[in-house]
Amino acid sequence: MAISENPLEPGLYIVATPIGNLADLSPRAADILARADLIAVEDSRVTAGLLRHIGTKRPMIPYHDHNAEGMRPGLIARMTTEAVALVSDAGTPLISDPGYKLVRDARAAGRNVVTIPGPCAAIAALTLAGLPTDRFLFCGFLPSKAKARVDAIGEVAAIRATLIFYESGPRLSACLSALAEGLGDREAAVTREITKRYEEAVTGTLTHLAMRYADAPPKGEIVIVVAPPGDEPLPEAADADAALAEALTRLPVAKAAGEVAKAFGLDRKELYARALRMKGG
Repeated sequence: MAISENPLEPGLYIVATPIGNLADLSPRAADILARADLIAVEDSRVTAGLLRHIGTKRPMIPYHDHNAEGMRPGLIARMTTEAVALVSDAGTPLISDPGYKLVRDARAAGRNVVTIPGPCAAIAALTLAGLPTDRFLFCGFLPSKAKARVDAIGEVAAIRATLIFYESGPRLSACLSALAEGLGDREAAVTREITKRYEEAVTGTLTHLAMRYADAPPKGEIVIVVAPPGDEPLPEAADADAALAEALTRLPVAKAAGEVAKAFGLDRKELYARALRMKGG
């Protein structure tokens, strides 16, 4: 790859890096990394391997969830006279990684901010899944605690868009089961090892996929892509209203809405508002 000998303009450079296959590093990204005065990294060992791939060494400084608040002012100050590149371990920085506050503060301080686009696991998985792509929502990692996970799923259940989640192998089956319970048994795809030798995209319903991985948690980086709800709501709104009316005869409003939301895979907040109307509140 040809590397320019001209110095970079001071500022922040957001550099997307490969999610598996090093050949996916763009010539422009390689050029920026080779000329940066400093690279803010998630893990210096990972980025050092990438720099070896392009035949260069550059100063690195850690920037991650645990130190971002303390590191940010110093990085902003250095951008006055230096070109600072921001990378994550894989893919596009800021996507399920720290960084947006660095961009915001750099702009507020009048620093030059440049993006060098490239690989993103969420977008790559969407292209593999064979599900609608005209409207989609990236949801990141779901919470590990059961109640918080149910609440998070309930917040997106009624959204008419393809949903994209990140997940780890050991939690995959439980996550798929929770999605099936909260969203209904929709079509979905589990993608892993994207761009690597053993790239895989397994499709089926959420329940089918949960059963597939129950006894064999996969390795590697995993992206779950879930189809949007169907054109005809399942179950019918009238059925949900009937169940809600019955639940209100024995439960407070909030608990009645929660019970019906869980049973029908509907949005709890919407049902709560409907229950208030039924009660005349």
